[in-house]
Amino acid sequence: MNDYTYLKNVLNSWNFTLTDSQYEQLDLFYNLLIEKNKVMNLTAITEFDEVVVKHFADSLSICKVLPENINTVCDLGTGAGFPGIPMAIAYPNLQFTLIDSLNKRIKFLQEVVDALGLTNVTLIHARAEEAGRNKLYREQFDLVVSRAVANISTLSEYCLPLVNLGGYFISFKSGNISEEIIASGSAINKLGGSMDEPVYFELPETDIARSFLIIKKEKKTPKSYPRKAGTPSKEPLT
Repeated sequence: MNDYTYLKNVLNSWNFTLTDSQYEQLDLFYNLLIEKNKVMNLTAITEFDEVVVKHFADSLSICKVLPENINTVCDLGTGAGFPGIPMAIAYPNLQFTLIDSLNKRIKFLQEVVDALGLTNVTLIHARAEEAGRNKLYREQFDLVVSRAVANISTLSEYCLPLVNLGGYFISFKSGNISEEIIASGSAINKLGGSMDEPVYFELPETDIARSFLIIKKEKKTPKSYPRKAGTPSKEPLT
């Protein structure tokens, strides 16, 4: 197995630990990811040390802000499985639904789930706008997370419709997001959310600045959201 000393030290500094079997699952995930990446574009980050920092540690940094009393988690736009797969490994008592618009990625993640023996993961092939309007998923999750690269207004229109009343949307972001927060305040309010102060931190032993924006679902999202496919990204709410 690869050397996970860095990750162990990072998680310890965040008062979080994994078992040996969980590290074995992460290692198997790494090997599957790198092997599949040879024939399919999953990630530009392939060196072991970089994957540990930029994918594994980054995904598991959610332990710093994970709300209490949650049971169901949705990772929207999961891509190659981040943060959803590391979170599902780290939190086997929670139920995870990973959604992505590309079926090839979902098929790969099904291989991962089967190989790792993860019984707490469901995989869904759907666009964000479709998922947000589907009664099977709309307002069904205690927590929705996303590492997708998009502005907060757009991400909120994708994610908040999936959050149940009293639940949370947590966005993984890079660096200082104060201007983005100001620009998205009205949109988040329209969608039924309210923002906490962002949580800023650096991944240990790096200069990688990260941030979490935590949005609580205070009111039901109006039925008109999310808008039709493509609109939230082309015309973000203001």
